[in-house]
Amino acid sequence: MSYARVKPHRLERAASATLRHTRRYTGRPPAGETGADAPRADVTVDCGWGRLIFAHTFDDLDRMIDTLRQEAPGTRDIVFYLQDPHVALSRAPQELFLDPSHTFRLWLTDYRPSRRRPKGYSVRRLRTREDAEGVQRIYARRRMVPVSSSFLVASRNSRVLTHFVACDDSTGEIIGSVTAVDHAHAYGDPENGSSLWCLAVDPQASFPGIGETLVRTVAEHVQARGRAFLDLSVLHDNETAIGLYEKLNFRRIPAFALKTKNPINERLFTGPQPGEQLNPYATIIVNEARRRGIGVDVLDAEAGYFCLTWGGRSVVCRESLSELTSAVAMSRCDDKAVTRRVLERASLKVPAQTVAGEPEENAAFLATHGRIVVKPARGEQGRGITVDVRDAETMERAIASARQHCDTVLLEQFYEGQDLRIIVIDKKVVAAAVRRPAEVTGDGSHTVRELIEAQSRRRAAATGGESHIPMDAETDRCLAAAGKSLDDVLAAGEVLPVRKTANLHTGGTIHDVTDSLHPELVEVATVAARALDIPVAGFDLLVEAPDRPGHVFIEANERPGLANHEPQPTAERFVDLLFPQTRGVL
Repeated sequence: MSYARVKPHRLERAASATLRHTRRYTGRPPAGETGADAPRADVTVDCGWGRLIFAHTFDDLDRMIDTLRQEAPGTRDIVFYLQDPHVALSRAPQELFLDPSHTFRLWLTDYRPSRRRPKGYSVRRLRTREDAEGVQRIYARRRMVPVSSSFLVASRNSRVLTHFVACDDSTGEIIGSVTAVDHAHAYGDPENGSSLWCLAVDPQASFPGIGETLVRTVAEHVQARGRAFLDLSVLHDNETAIGLYEKLNFRRIPAFALKTKNPINERLFTGPQPGEQLNPYATIIVNEARRRGIGVDVLDAEAGYFCLTWGGRSVVCRESLSELTSAVAMSRCDDKAVTRRVLERASLKVPAQTVAGEPEENAAFLATHGRIVVKPARGEQGRGITVDVRDAETMERAIASARQHCDTVLLEQFYEGQDLRIIVIDKKVVAAAVRRPAEVTGDGSHTVRELIEAQSRRRAAATGGESHIPMDAETDRCLAAAGKSLDDVLAAGEVLPVRKTANLHTGGTIHDVTDSLHPELVEVATVAARALDIPVAGFDLLVEAPDRPGHVFIEANERPGLANHEPQPTAERFVDLLFPQTRGVL
């Protein structure tokens, strides 16, 4: 928007109100103003992840800094609406830093609700411990500071804090959350304001517009309470979130935030680290090594190579593949046909398999099994794999596609079941997760193409660019099998799978089941690791359910993505394997 076209009185209001709001005041009520809503001094609000410290309610800067120094371990306090950041920093330059975030404001007199209603999910207040545990799971996936379920449940009737959750209507699963802070109830705010914190959406949710719906819910909630504006703080480089806020008419204001130099905030005040361009699978290991004081030398950021050094010993890694994995073990995993034979000899169940040859031979294998999988004998990240092939014409096209990745192509018996990935480190199961193929959910207005593009952007943002949904021949095949095309508009709430494989690199999602994994599956995964003689592996199995016995081994991955299994301690166990002397180091 051009400032030349904005009415002068709107510019004056924005500037003057912003300055009034950040001006320090004593907390003493004006003459004649008393009661619960009168302005109060030295105000902090416990939000579970830490305290909001309202800087402009302190008339003594040193007292405000001392309050921040009382930050509890494992939490992140935020001083908000700081008036003189340069002065505050000069008082404690070794302890404090200026948060690299922008503050945005929405004037609620300008806010207009959307006519569009959420489809397939709903937003409501947090009510139960199950709701709170769902919020915890999203915080963990988003690598946010955790909040205890007890705090969320205890504060659900607070007049200061209001927790909202987005809930999948069909499963009841919590897929988003946000918290509103009412400044009038918190400290008798003379400017009658409010703020929004901890907007979080499950990175694997397929519904469009969840974040926008949560923000609108907060805006309408505080608007109904008669508040004048809604503020929020967002990291300066979070372009996706900033784009959403600007779309909803939030505008930047000159308000600053102060934080302590604690381990939670480290990446915000230390600047770019060596190896900053490492992908998420290498980064999770490097961060754990640095936390323990292990030296890190990035050798090739683009390929994910780094060297860890501690106590005179160095180990070169490529993500979760290290020098501890022998060339023999790696070659066994690299060739899917060899992997199958090794596991079969270990009395583990594997599908029937053959090497693709003449069309007549291929057709005979297809006729025997009815439904097959076509995949290159070597490869990773799901490249060249076609699942659930049922006719000869599709099979031959799939073979040609697989040969682009490896000259040897395998035909494999297809099994129904859930796609289970089990991570084994040092012959122990560390994590397990069910992987689901990419899908989109209709809203009655966007085409399948637009839904895939939007979902792909969300998956890429949530995985550091590692996951996206290709629009290729395989996607076309999946859509055609469902009687759809890229230009069709899905009905509101209609769910459409757009890939057959559950690989994360092609937009699949992953759902932790470590705590419910059946003992038989734990046992067969460790047997497989011993058979392959490999210290770190990711095994792909098809199972009826992760909490039931029965399995079919599909393949083994010698370089599994550990970051996909947070908050399970995959990186911790990997570094334990490399440097057992550092186990338990803070």
